Amino acid sequence: MSITAVHTDKAPEAVGPYSQGIITDCNKLFFSAGQIGLDPEKNSLISSTFKLQAEQALKNLQAVLTEAGSSLDKVIKVTVYLKNIDDYNEFNKMYATFFKHNPPARSAIEVAALPKNALIEIECIACITK
Repeated sequence: MSITAVHTDKAPEAVGPYSQGIITDCNKLFFSAGQIGLDPEKNSLISSTFKLQAEQALKNLQAVLTEAGSSLDKVIKVTVYLKNIDDYNEFNKMYATFFKHNPPARSAIEVAALPKNALIEIECIACITK
């Protein structure tokens, strides 16, 4: 399985740590449900702060990927739902620590509300290698 980032100067540069597009020869795909910043043991939001919720949502996504036989380095597309688009730059800084090489294609959207009044929700598409 290979994942290759696509970049062209004929389209705008990415405004964060993500690729303009991804090419993959993946045979099996995993589609995640949205993950919010819930503590998996208490089933309640980890905190009322954006940074801690975003970090927990990414950890929850990572745990689901692992269970599915995938990992963050096999993610090809991420969709991020933000309660407040002003959190976009803060999210980019944290996101870059989870996706260090060939970051997946990504969309970020501001929404009116999220489950449990969360501040962020993240879903992805990834390749399965097991």
